[in-house]
Amino acid sequence: MKYAKMNPGSDVLRTVGQGAARARRKGDAESGVAATLTRETDTLADRLPGVSETTAQAMREVAAEATSKNTARTYQTAARYWQAWHRESFDQAPLPFPVTEALVLQFVTDHLVRTTAAGLAMGLPPDVDRRLVAAGVKGKLGPLSLATVTQRVAVLSKTHRLAGGPNPYLQPAVQQLLIDFQKAYAERDVAPRKQAPLTREPLLALLATCDASLRGVRDRALLLFAFSSGGRRRSEVTGATMEKLTRLPEGDFVYELRKTKTNQTGAARPDAFKAIAGPAAAAMAAWLAASGITQGPIFRRVRKERHVGEPLTPSAVRDIVKKRAAMAGLEEKFSAHSLRSGFITEAGRQNAPLLETMAASGHKSVATVQGYYHSHAGTKALIANLLEPGKALASEST
Repeated sequence: MKYAKMNPGSDVLRTVGQGAARARRKGDAESGVAATLTRETDTLADRLPGVSETTAQAMREVAAEATSKNTARTYQTAARYWQAWHRESFDQAPLPFPVTEALVLQFVTDHLVRTTAAGLAMGLPPDVDRRLVAAGVKGKLGPLSLATVTQRVAVLSKTHRLAGGPNPYLQPAVQQLLIDFQKAYAERDVAPRKQAPLTREPLLALLATCDASLRGVRDRALLLFAFSSGGRRRSEVTGATMEKLTRLPEGDFVYELRKTKTNQTGAARPDAFKAIAGPAAAAMAAWLAASGITQGPIFRRVRKERHVGEPLTPSAVRDIVKKRAAMAGLEEKFSAHSLRSGFITEAGRQNAPLLETMAASGHKSVATVQGYYHSHAGTKALIANLLEPGKALASEST
């Protein structure tokens, strides 16, 4: 066992090894966590007595339809990493199921940074780290972010919950360790990495790179649609269809967005209707006229032959933002999420009503929006100028 050789006195590692050995003796390899995680869907059908195969198959099919592709990819990525980490760390495959509490503790301490007598350090041995990067399951050497580790442990938790067995995530030691790391990171003032928001000025710079070519017309319409409709997520942009888009007599559009991250069932809500007005409406009209799209997905690939192809993927939205930012010569790091954070940030800078901003963006948590809304309003905010009530308004007009 690789870790045992490096850390011969580790009781935790001996416990992990014993747990893995017990799992192998029980023959749990075929029902390992990766097999559960990498399935696009998972239902309780196979474990319920009296359920026919026809009903079980129907449950699996509807679960597959209801599960977003992003969620499936997240689970698959987590599964691959758990398996690779276990294989490189212990010379054992596959990952035992159920996963022991000790193994989860080791995973967390391996990938997060703590203060030691010698300074900041993580528990993952350098050679294991290098092999994980070489295998393509880890982007770069060094610790994972706190958010990534928390998310991958949470995915593991869901797997155990679905399987109906003991859940290591719920054990007090695991819960306390994650809380302790959160507090330790806060003490070191380690903030989550965030992409720069695409507020008005940088967005205008991106739009200036969009020429009259078919691809330029598309990118202009996409950027303005994503921003002006409330800061749409990239999956919401690529999932936009003509059937949900209504052109108004005066030339503006209304887009009906039912299913979102915060409305998974697509329930009818007043804030489902997003306005596409002004420059965004003009850009949308230009794209529809140039592309000839009348049904199905709105935003599609433009091939070298200058004809419209298949629908864009969510990753294409990220690529378009990054490409246009590079063309504009902007030094900040922007991503697809920059359109969403940029809309909310700009709303805060211009003192837009908070409730109207939330209705447009679809946020349900005031605290989440306030993280963008107030931190960037700065000296222009009305609340910052109570002794000079005209100052904030004057600054907006200059």
